[in-house]
Amino acid sequence: MRTIPHWTDGAPYAPAGPTAPVFDPTTGTVQAEVALAGPADVDHVVASSVRAAAEWRETSLARRSKLLFEFRNLIESRTDELARIISAEHGKVVSDAAGEIARGLEVVEFACGVPHLLKGSHSESVSTETDVHSMRQPLGVVAGITPFNFPAMVPMWMFPIAIACGNAFILKPSERDPSAAIRIAELWAEAGLPPGVFNVLQGDKGAVDGLLTHPDVRAVSFVGSTPIARYVYEQGTAHGKRVQALGGAKNHMVVLPDADLAVAADAAVSAGYGSAGERCMAISVVVAVGRTGDALVDLIAERTRRVRVGPSLDPASEMGPLVTAAHRDRVRGYIDAGAAEGATVVVDGRDPVVDGAPDGYWVAPTLLDHVTTDMRVYQDEIFGPVLCVVRVETYEEAVDLVARNPFGNGVAVFTRDGGAGRRFAHEIDAGMVGINVPIPVPMAYYSFGGWGQSLFGDTHVHGTEGVHFYTRGKVVTTRWADPATRGPDLGVPTNR
Repeated sequence: MRTIPHWTDGAPYAPAGPTAPVFDPTTGTVQAEVALAGPADVDHVVASSVRAAAEWRETSLARRSKLLFEFRNLIESRTDELARIISAEHGKVVSDAAGEIARGLEVVEFACGVPHLLKGSHSESVSTETDVHSMRQPLGVVAGITPFNFPAMVPMWMFPIAIACGNAFILKPSERDPSAAIRIAELWAEAGLPPGVFNVLQGDKGAVDGLLTHPDVRAVSFVGSTPIARYVYEQGTAHGKRVQALGGAKNHMVVLPDADLAVAADAAVSAGYGSAGERCMAISVVVAVGRTGDALVDLIAERTRRVRVGPSLDPASEMGPLVTAAHRDRVRGYIDAGAAEGATVVVDGRDPVVDGAPDGYWVAPTLLDHVTTDMRVYQDEIFGPVLCVVRVETYEEAVDLVARNPFGNGVAVFTRDGGAGRRFAHEIDAGMVGINVPIPVPMAYYSFGGWGQSLFGDTHVHGTEGVHFYTRGKVVTTRWADPATRGPDLGVPTNR
């Protein structure tokens, strides 16, 4: 059985120790084992990063930028290979995996502009013969703890900027689909990145806790569920670290009466069932306003029934399996609960038949109508291909519905009224807003992050906020006047 190792000092690192199975979600079989880090492994990997960080911070911005360009070109040229690695372990179809790599590459391209991103400021003669300038310097060793649902894109939200800013980066990927991290590490080495600047620490909670408590790890970035995000934030900050922890979501798509319902239905199906709903930006609640409900549900149901579910590596498949058997059973349980609590199961995906793969972790697209806010399917993040329809009478009710939800990651509105769209963007309580865009993930030069229980900490991911997260400011005040012309002055320094 193949064992997926750690990566440190530019090479695989595979000490003897415990492992965990990595499954093929299409067949339900074990395809590899992944190493699980113990305390000694955490210390080993962090020590490698500390050594590398000391030298890497002295590397010129021009050299860093050139290496990022080389890495960017390698990732682009190996997109199909990397997408297949992701698909085989995650279960998403290959085209979807290629899409996440493309979105991650946007952040790499943004980080290639690091000479501009790290420019400081200068003020001449702030006082007599005294100048001030500012700079931003790297933190040292930083870590990223990333989820199973985007094993390439989410790490690429973090490490390109961290490395461009002069830090050494430790990636702790999900143990469910860990191979992409090792392939990315190999491409960094091929691009010429010095050993130790990018390391991979495989593992479970033990590895996470090791990074959160290690004194040489200065900052931690996290994306995952809200309970774990809260834990990472509390533990990391308690140990003196800078932390950005992005949590769960319950993203609403509000459809106003004037919307093009066919366009809205296409968007709901695409954003609700893509990647089997295992996206933090997936639409999980459609809010039908006024008279739109019956017609909109009919259009969504028609499209839902046509989604082709099948093996992730099959080009004909539009949606693959869920990531594990336990998660499949959890999603089925939510559908059971929705039906028991009074929701109408319009399209039932609990027991699909997939030819040639009877043991895969299958749940087909499911549509629930007449969902109310007291139901578990509304209150919890299901993280599966389950789309809930909630009906309200007015725009104001829709806005209030979103505001009362504890999550505030993303939200969308579908309308042909520009005034309504502008008002919605201004009034709605969420970190990312789409107007006729169902999944409003920002471009790399903006930052990604939600409100409420979707974010712990005050810094969003990538963009200029990412640059600030992975650096700290320094202000230098300079005077070149002859000090012999002035006597001692024990008062508070003042400008003159």
